[in-house]
Amino acid sequence: MKKTHLQALQKAYVCLLFSFLYVPIAVMIVFSFNESKSRTLFTGFTLKWYKSLLQNDMILDALALSLFVAFIAATVATVLGVMASIGISGMNKRLQGAINTVSYMPVVNPEIITGVSLMLLFVVYVNFAHWFNTSESIPAFLQILPENIFGIGTLLIAHITFCLPYVIFNVTPKLRQMDVRLYEAALDLGCNPKQAFFKVVLPEIMPAILSAFLISLTYSIDDFIISYFSCGTLQTLPIAIYSMTRKKVSPEINALSTVMFVVILAIILVTNYMEGRSYRKTREKS
Repeated sequence: MKKTHLQALQKAYVCLLFSFLYVPIAVMIVFSFNESKSRTLFTGFTLKWYKSLLQNDMILDALALSLFVAFIAATVATVLGVMASIGISGMNKRLQGAINTVSYMPVVNPEIITGVSLMLLFVVYVNFAHWFNTSESIPAFLQILPENIFGIGTLLIAHITFCLPYVIFNVTPKLRQMDVRLYEAALDLGCNPKQAFFKVVLPEIMPAILSAFLISLTYSIDDFIISYFSCGTLQTLPIAIYSMTRKKVSPEINALSTVMFVVILAIILVTNYMEGRSYRKTREKS
């Protein structure tokens, strides 16, 4: 009897937890089809907010910028993070621990500190550029540094910076789990180090790389604080939504959030399906 009560309590806890996580999203999806702008009363079904979304240039421009920055930042961070993880895995354990500690600091560091520190770094560079361009001791043909660099470049640097640790912490454990004898066997069978990496190591760590890329993509699209301090006059999607909250959030935001949620959910489901099928094929072969 006690065991039955415990199981019922566990099920109730799980249901409560998932309700807390997903009921707000369900409400948002429902109100994206609401005929009126009311956020408390559903007055009827409509698709006009999705149609209006396609005509809102400000939101679409902000979305396009966020997706562009997120894709480039996630790609660069994934490449650099994989290279860093391979380098870290080849070090001794004491040095690995030190580097992992340093890499972990940006993750636990409050975003406001990261945003302000990056902004100060860019400001220092701007001041240096101003001095470099106006200094009489510098030849004129070298005075080409821009004085105002806040924009797409600083935004990309900032996003790559905070995405990089997530890649390292996803890929490094996978490299540790991999049997190093597979790589050595590939070398013994005639592969050079480059071929052994692409034919043996890369397929083994690919699930971790894909997971790191998706995490970086999601964090980049979602980021507000760091982007706010490094975007200049540009507006990413979170910043555009924040600027709209000063008046009133349009139901178009509900429609856009619903579309993004469905797309991300579809990507996750497809990824999990492909990984599961690959795992089943591997088990069947073995």
